[in-house]
Order: sequence, then C-alpha cells, then structure tokens
Amino acid sequence: MRIDERIEQHYAELSPQEQKAADTLLDRLGDIAVYNAVELAHLSGVSKATMSRLFRRLGFSDFNEVKEHARLVRSSGMPLGPQLSDSGLAAHLVQEQDNLRRLGASLDEERLAATTTALAVAPTVLLLGFRNSFPLALHLRQQLLQCRPSVNVAPQPGQSLGEELAGLGKDDVVVLFGFRRRPAGFRGILQAASATGASTVLIGDSSARRLASDASIWIECPIDGAYAFDSYGAAMSLIGVLANGVLNSLGRAGRDRVRDVSGMFDSLGEIEG
Repeated sequence: MRIDERIEQHYAELSPQEQKAADTLLDRLGDIAVYNAVELAHLSGVSKATMSRLFRRLGFSDFNEVKEHARLVRSSGMPLGPQLSDSGLAAHLVQEQDNLRRLGASLDEERLAATTTALAVAPTVLLLGFRNSFPLALHLRQQLLQCRPSVNVAPQPGQSLGEELAGLGKDDVVVLFGFRRRPAGFRGILQAASATGASTVLIGDSSARRLASDASIWIECPIDGAYAFDSYGAAMSLIGVLANGVLNSLGRAGRDRVRDVSGMFDSLGEIEG
C-alpha cells in the first residue's frame, strides 16, 4: 500500500499527536526527501518520538524507509504531494529546464536525423499513445499532417489496435509513446508493431529503458515534475523538433503541403487569422 493509503487506513486509530504528524507527512510527500525526521517533527509540532512511532504504525522501520517508499511511488508517476503554489514556480521552472537539458544530452544528432528521415519517407506513419501519452500522439499527428499525408493515431475511442497494425510493412513507421503508467500489455504491442516489419520509434521516460531493445529507435525523454504530477513540457518540445526535422527533410514537397493545407484552411474558413 502507498503511504497515503496506509495513513487513511489507520488515521482513526492514531492519537491526536500522531494525526498531526500524519497530516504533515501528507502535505509534504512530494518533497519529503529534503527533510529529516527532526524537521518533520518540528513542522508537525510533535516530538521526534511521536514521529518515529507514527512511522512504525504505518509499517516502516524508520524515516529512511519512508523516504525511499515515497521516492519509488513518485518515480512510478503516481501523483503524490502538494499542489504547485506561487512560491513553487521557481522550482517548477528549474525542473523544466533540467528536463530539457537531460533530453538534449541524451539525444544525439545521428539518432534524431534517423528518426526524422524515417518519418518523412514512410508511406504510412502510425502513432500509438495510451493514457497520458495519447495527447502527445495527437499533437505529433497534427504537426506532421501539416507537411505530409497518411499519419494516423491509435487507439481511437472504442477501437482496437489489430486493424491499425494489419497491413503495415517494412517501409512504414510506428511511433509509440511509452511514458510511465503504461497499460500492462504495452511490451506486447511494441513487439507486435515490430513484427509487422515496420520501423518502430519508442519515446518514453527512463522507466521504458527495459523496452528499448524491442524498438528500432529509442528516445528517452524526462517527464519529472517538481510537484505532484509529471510534466510533459520536454516531450512537447521534442515533438516540435521532430516535426520541424521532417519538414526540413521533405524540402519543397513539405513546403508545398504546408501551402496546400493553409489554402484549405482559408477556403473552409476554419482558422481565425
């Protein structure tokens, strides 16, 4: 059980002092690593002995075990901790910059060029995203469709994947967004996509490293957030880089497509100037 679930289960049994300590833990789960047990006791207005007693009642041997548990829960993508406040904006921006820095450090120019070239020349591009990854797949499709046709996204509501994968071949590309808290069968989907003969591009955070060997191209993109929720700012930035690379790879054909799409917007009156 997560620590917040343990607190909820035992809360009514706790003494008033232990409840004060538990409330402090809940308020600071997202950044608990910056505190020690004495500081938490002080923040709670209880003794260190009360704080230690609370840890044991929740099933932890000591505060180090509490911190490790909170770290593991947070690294799995589980929202955990306080909401962002005005005073926390600086921490958020620092984390965003660090995510972008780590993305840039891990993505070499050769792999980026191979990815954008594959996306540019493939007869069909299929983008797969589940849960939090689905909006990323949608956004990449919207960007790629500006400069090339035949870009599909799956799974669509109420639809299965079999008909999307059937018919793909060695010249096609499947991009899979595999950020943490993926569906349980994600590896099987990646392997099925690879079995079609299509090139597979896997984009995910560090939790997807164990899946990288099943993909043609692996791109690691950090999504660490300063607070409770993951941040997809770096992932959206990566999408912009990929789409721009595809447009450059296509050259005049891509520019002609952009012009045709813009003309269609105008004729339909879809886009406000």
